[in-house]
Amino acid sequence: MNQATRPSRTAWIIVILLFFGSVVNYIDRAVLGVVMPQVRKDLDLSNAEYGLAVNAFLVMYAIFYVTGGRVADWLGYRRMFSITLVFWSVVSMLHAGVRGVVSLCALRGVLGIAEGGYYPTAMKGASEWFPPADRAKGVGLIVCGVSVGTLIAQPLVAWIALTWDWRMAFLLTGAMGFLLLPPWWWIHRRARAEGHESYAAAAARTAPVDPDEPTLGEVLRTRKYWCILASRMLPDTAWYFYLFWIPGYFQEVRGFGLDMVAYLLWVPYFASNVGAAVSAWASSALIRRGYSVNTARKSALVPAAIFSMSGALSYFVAGPYVALALVSLALFGHQGWSSNVHTIITEISPPKHVAVLYGLTGASGTMLGALMQPVIGWLVDVSGYAPAFVYAGAVYIAAIGLLFAAGKVERIRKPGAAGTLYPANTSISGS
Repeated sequence: MNQATRPSRTAWIIVILLFFGSVVNYIDRAVLGVVMPQVRKDLDLSNAEYGLAVNAFLVMYAIFYVTGGRVADWLGYRRMFSITLVFWSVVSMLHAGVRGVVSLCALRGVLGIAEGGYYPTAMKGASEWFPPADRAKGVGLIVCGVSVGTLIAQPLVAWIALTWDWRMAFLLTGAMGFLLLPPWWWIHRRARAEGHESYAAAAARTAPVDPDEPTLGEVLRTRKYWCILASRMLPDTAWYFYLFWIPGYFQEVRGFGLDMVAYLLWVPYFASNVGAAVSAWASSALIRRGYSVNTARKSALVPAAIFSMSGALSYFVAGPYVALALVSLALFGHQGWSSNVHTIITEISPPKHVAVLYGLTGASGTMLGALMQPVIGWLVDVSGYAPAFVYAGAVYIAAIGLLFAAGKVERIRKPGAAGTLYPANTSISGS
């Protein structure tokens, strides 16, 4: 297999481990949402206080999404993976000892710090090992881990809580991350021993130095970057609503017991997993058939956004199973949107700033999501879930407009540069 045009076997093993990192990452952050009614009852929390705990996670997650991205650019994705994995696993386990709203908010904040650097790290790894035509597949697989982790969390956490209690759910799921460290160390030792080289390293050896590569500040002054950032930021807030509030919504409004959460609430997250894979593979197939990166990505993104808008109807239908189907369709679309937008971020970013620029987009979505959590909690207490569902569907209208306002999907160049010596969608950053 030619590494210059196809991802190597080592590349696939690395991205599969990054996928499992995403799975564990989202299981650990989704635990609280699944056992939310039990935690609220045990700790005597209102919806607004629960919203504050979610907010604490999201605010710190947003800050360290950017900080973690910069550290990943310095240390490389390989070291940063191990650091973030150990940190968040330990903090997740410590949630078993919370005693009230203060300790819960404090630990959620520290969990946000611990998990903040993971996705910039993972995207940096995918951009280094996967060539442009297949990069959405690698990114899509990592994004699938988000859905799989949330899917697994519903029955797994419910089963642990029913068998023991919600505190044991935090202990057992938090310990899962340590299982990924041995294979992660092994694949990189083997790659070095056998002389396997990433796509990015090979490109860096053969490509000339680009004199027109912009600085970080120059990128941050472009319309293209900020439009793409906003087109990720708004849908991210819808995802956080589905992640943190849907299990409680189906229990409190639609009459599901915790056992029904275990039996049925994996369905929307399975649908989102399928959406991420379908959209990523579709855009990659279009590129291999000769379409431009710009055409391929946008051809996959527009239908994904349309599917996502169906979430606005979920509250208003009569039957709980129809509502579940509409939420499933919305999440199918959302992760289809995410797999390609996340890829675009790596494609427009200068190689040496991929992780920090990706981190900034994630931080923006997370921060807006954090600001929304107390608002959602207040609205649920006062008016019910209807306004939140409408918002979760409507944000995709704005996201489509921002996507096209960004212009062509291509690498951002230094202002006034006539061109670049690197292809617009090729990463050459080192690890």
